[in-house]
Amino acid sequence: MRHRQIYEIPTDNRLIIKLPQTFRKKRKVMVILDDNVDSLSKKLEQLKKAPTDPLFMADLQEIENDFNSIDSETL
Repeated sequence: MRHRQIYEIPTDNRLIIKLPQTFRKKRKVMVILDDNVDSLSKKLEQLKKAPTDPLFMADLQEIENDFNSIDSETL
């Protein structure tokens, strides 16, 4: 069973994690610290902006046009 959540780090660098109910009877859990959260958040924000980016949309249209000719072909 996995539980994934992003936590803000307090100024004292101590993190208290309240485990979900599904972990109530467990005696051991594995904690993995990953500092790539910031770069992942930035990438997700960029992806959200992509549909309004004219250059991205032009590239997408060009790719679609390239594949339109083979879409109707049968294998």
